[in-house]
Amino acid sequence: MNPPPPLASREQYRARRFGKVWTEDLPDVFADVAPYYDRGNNVASLGLIGRFMDSFMSIVELNPGERTLDVCAGTNAVGIALLRREPTLQAHAIDRSAPMQEVGRRRAEALGFSIDSTIGDVHRLPFPDSHFDVVTLQFASRHLRVREVFDEIHRVLKPGGRFYHSDMLRPANPVVKHLYYAYLRFTLWFTAFLFRSGDAAQRCRRYFIEALHHFYSAAEMSAVLREHGFADVSARTVLFGMVGFHRAVKPPAD
Repeated sequence: MNPPPPLASREQYRARRFGKVWTEDLPDVFADVAPYYDRGNNVASLGLIGRFMDSFMSIVELNPGERTLDVCAGTNAVGIALLRREPTLQAHAIDRSAPMQEVGRRRAEALGFSIDSTIGDVHRLPFPDSHFDVVTLQFASRHLRVREVFDEIHRVLKPGGRFYHSDMLRPANPVVKHLYYAYLRFTLWFTAFLFRSGDAAQRCRRYFIEALHHFYSAAEMSAVLREHGFADVSARTVLFGMVGFHRAVKPPAD
């Protein structure tokens, strides 16, 4: 695969290359994988998915009664983790996949939690300006027009509100990168075989590698956050930069 384009033109390139997959193919993929999504992630990560969540939660600051929004909430793993830490939160979730959110609703209710769910396009968040204290986004940015979503998250955060982001990233080290891609090719095949994935998920196996290859490194993601008005941006990575966790703040109003 060719190197990703420069940072300034990365988003336009990603949209041209993957836009059709994002709008036409991924909804069918997530409808297909919803029943086994969490188990599949556990297998694909060799059981590390819980540690990734713990690492993500370790950077999240919460106060009683705050209003939170989990973007691309999927099966509500993040929302449930937040409520376990602070049950008084007003937890909201948005995802365009109704099947994923149905699984998430059942998971939350089984634990006695309530998460207000919205089915919609995260590129146009249907919430007022300065509405949330905390916004989270985990393991989804590779499938989004990142700059549009970050603009929307910045808009709906209150001044001083915190944004927490986690995703698989493009490792900066070329040796690590090639080993990572080889592992992902195998695990995508194995997970699809084990859970008997449907045609939609099978067709997108190559896409998942290419989307990661043309995504951002941890340092590049920090730069993108700063470009979109966030301050106090900090990042940490695990597994040689394969997974990253970012914290950013919407500056207080003047």
